[in-house]
This record gives sequence, structure tokens and C-alpha cells, in this order.
Amino acid sequence: MAKPKLYVLDTGRMKMDKGFMVAMHKPASVLDPNTPAEFVEFPVYAVLIDHPEGKILFDTGCNPEGMGEQGRWPQGVQQLFPYYAAEECYLINRLEQLKVRPEDIRYVVASHLHLDHAGCLELFTNATIIVHETELANTMKTYAINKDMGAYVWADIDAWVKNGLNWHPIKPGEDEVPLAEGVKILNFGSGHAWGLLGLHVQLPGAGGIILASDAVYSAQNYGPPVKIPGIIYDSIGFVNTVERIKAYAARTHSQVWFGHDSEQFQQFIKSTEGYYE
Repeated sequence: MAKPKLYVLDTGRMKMDKGFMVAMHKPASVLDPNTPAEFVEFPVYAVLIDHPEGKILFDTGCNPEGMGEQGRWPQGVQQLFPYYAAEECYLINRLEQLKVRPEDIRYVVASHLHLDHAGCLELFTNATIIVHETELANTMKTYAINKDMGAYVWADIDAWVKNGLNWHPIKPGEDEVPLAEGVKILNFGSGHAWGLLGLHVQLPGAGGIILASDAVYSAQNYGPPVKIPGIIYDSIGFVNTVERIKAYAARTHSQVWFGHDSEQFQQFIKSTEGYYE
């Protein structure tokens, strides 16, 4: 039987105030009452698992049509969270470089439905889209009543609805869900968003990898001590999830891949260079 291969797809960069990544990372004080904000750059990526039981995609990055005067993203969002990517970084092109078409994907695991993780879901009309039930329910409710959705983009969601995606929600009580041999969905619950999912991938050579997405933005958030991000729905849930991930990583001897850590991302083998197996 063929062995799974895991590819890291570099889908571009974004920038934002570092306070969104690590809350109160540099607070003002008597000695420095006007401490400046920092506008930092960070990676956006997806992961493709070429598995004998079917291809699995974890996250889909940003929509290439997000930015610009006629872009999908509201102007305020574009100014707070600008996205930069060469055409080669667009998800569909990264897949094409590996001779993979959207219709070849069996499962798409959406860690959550923010603009930088679910921006290209509309492409995967043949796949089963796996998402946290609470995340999907709240996103769709907000879509129905309000076009100003913060990190959720109305135009992206409109495209999902029009394309009739095949959703498979993971319920709050489903903590670990087997997806394929050596691949488990991890239910992180609420924290950074209404509901987040991760993956645990056990590879014959590389060993265990936890794809944490924004359940842990970066090594700074991971700690110790755990530091919550500025973009947060449930701060207690966030901290509890990080501790659960640490325990799971120790128990399974797994490395943890953060959602947007620039230093860690530099160390990854990218899909243009090779893969993990």
C-alpha cells in the first residue's frame, strides 16, 4: 500500500497589528506612554495530505479576489489585514503544481471559517467539507443577517451557498474523529473562533504532526505561559485548548504546527521543495 505524503502549500502572506496575534504584547506604561503598534507579516498556508484512501486538504487560504477596489473583502478588512501573494501562491495554482485538481480532493478540513483559512472553499464542490458544527451554524446565521462580518467574508460565504458545498459538521462532543489511516480530526472547540478543528497526522517517517491552525497562532501564544491572541471569541477556551494540545503532543510524541508562525514556517519543507512522509 502506498504511503501518505504531506505537502505544505505556501499561499502567501498577510500583515496585521501584532496585538491581534498576541494580546497586550507591548502595553503602554508610565515609562513608555505612547508605545508604537507593530504591523507584522505572517504566513498563510494550507496542507495537502496525499493519502491512499483519498486526498485530504487542510484549510484553503485566502481568496485571490479578496484585495483591491472591487475585492471581496470590505475596505476596512483590507486595510487591517492586507493579503499579498504572487499568482503561483494561489491555492489552485499550488495544487496544479502537484498535478492535483480541486475535484481530486476527497475531504477538505476547514479548521475554521475566517477569511485566511476558508477563502477558497467554493472550489471543492466534489469534496466533503468538514467543519465544526458551532462554527458553521454561527457563520451562516451571521451571513443571513449582516454583511459586516469581521474576519468572516460575506462574499466568500455567498459563493459557498451558491456552489452547494457538501458540509459535514463535527459536533461539539466529538473530540477525536478518525478520517483515514493515521489521520484524526481533533475537535478544539471554541477559542480564537466559535469552533476550531485540527488534524493529527501520523507519518511512517516524520512521525506525529498536529496541525493546530489558529487554535495556536504562534510559538509566543503556545508559551509557556500561554498568551491569548487579540482576535478571540473565548479566552478561557483558548487557554484550555492550548493545554490540551500540549498534553496530546506529549502523549503522541508529536510536533505542533502553529497557524501563523513566521519562524516555524521558514523551517517547513514547502511543496515546491518536497514533502513529509
